[in-house]
Amino acid sequence: MHFSITLVALVAPILVSAAPWRRAASTDLTILMFADVLEQLESTFYTQALQKFQDSDFQAAGFQSAQIPIQQFTQIESDEATHSMILQSTIKANGGQPITSCNFDFSSVLTDVSTMAATARLVENVGVGAYLGAAHLVSDPVLLTAAASILTVEARHQTVLNILGGATAIPQSFDIGLTPSQVLAIAGAFISGCDLGVSANPSLTITNTGALQPGTTLNFKSDAINGTISEDTMFCQMLAGGLAFSISLPFNQCTVPPGINGPVAIFVTSDDQPLAASVVDQATNSIVAGPTMGFIDIESDTLSQLVRTGSGTSSASASNSTSTTTISPSDASSIIFSASTASASATPAAAAASGTLSANAQGSQGSNAAASPPPNTATGPSPDGHVVVIGWSNLPSSTTTA
Repeated sequence: MHFSITLVALVAPILVSAAPWRRAASTDLTILMFADVLEQLESTFYTQALQKFQDSDFQAAGFQSAQIPIQQFTQIESDEATHSMILQSTIKANGGQPITSCNFDFSSVLTDVSTMAATARLVENVGVGAYLGAAHLVSDPVLLTAAASILTVEARHQTVLNILGGATAIPQSFDIGLTPSQVLAIAGAFISGCDLGVSANPSLTITNTGALQPGTTLNFKSDAINGTISEDTMFCQMLAGGLAFSISLPFNQCTVPPGINGPVAIFVTSDDQPLAASVVDQATNSIVAGPTMGFIDIESDTLSQLVRTGSGTSSASASNSTSTTTISPSDASSIIFSASTASASATPAAAAASGTLSANAQGSQGSNAAASPPPNTATGPSPDGHVVVIGWSNLPSSTTTA
């Protein structure tokens, strides 16, 4: 007599050997093995990070208290190890053998705490995308439900790492799903010595240094972009959570548009057709390379600021050291007014804002500049990306800030 996999057996390994099992479909077993390798990767990453860095390293990276990140990384490592243990028990109970021959090399990202924290954020976002993107491939509904219980915990990890990264805790209303091949395009650089049964997409690297902000034009490196394909015939696709389709741009004009906050999956494709957000409907045959993940952090939660000051960050995670202020049009007018009448007391935010909005201010203040702040209807980021005005634009095109 055959029974379906029980959730109790999946979440309580001590019961696995005694539980009656229905053999999982080969695809389900492959997905379980793939998920387990990702859990091994995450667990190994946090174990090595916690072994290498001391309290003073976390304090130098700008954390208000070293115990905040250490406590969270320790808990996350425990979760990932538990996930791997349960997955391996499930694989064995279904007649399979877990993949335990993989080597994980994090030497390139365990150079300092800031780089490590930025990588941890990447790892957790990719983990969420992996479970989400593989959901439609799982045929057993009970197994799918159990995997979803892991996904919800991975999403909590993602939120914690966003906070520790000095960004928005929940930057978007939806997450980005990734296929197994897309996951390996990002995580494959850390994995060697094993066959996962999945072909990786060609990897894609953003070569820009410093923070990625609206207006940043991205440059890339990939073995798939080797001169045999004309860059004039390639396109950049940016997929953010909540978008039904990617934003499609010419390869040489891959500029981050305004309005994006948080993680973005970036692909290079052979045509300009936007990629569907749903991996079920996505036309993956046009993908030349990627994705790579970029974090466009134009906002920072108060909670993130309480945890981390942003000092001590490395160039590899410069986006975490850039403080971005969002202000209203009326606030912008007041800043410009103050800067023009009392420049000696102008704040850094005022200087940044006046650099963007001075043309509007000069055109609207007139002879009454000293009397009251002028109206300002500009919107968008300052050139350095430190100030974003949320408002509207109804000025003539000759005076509206780009």
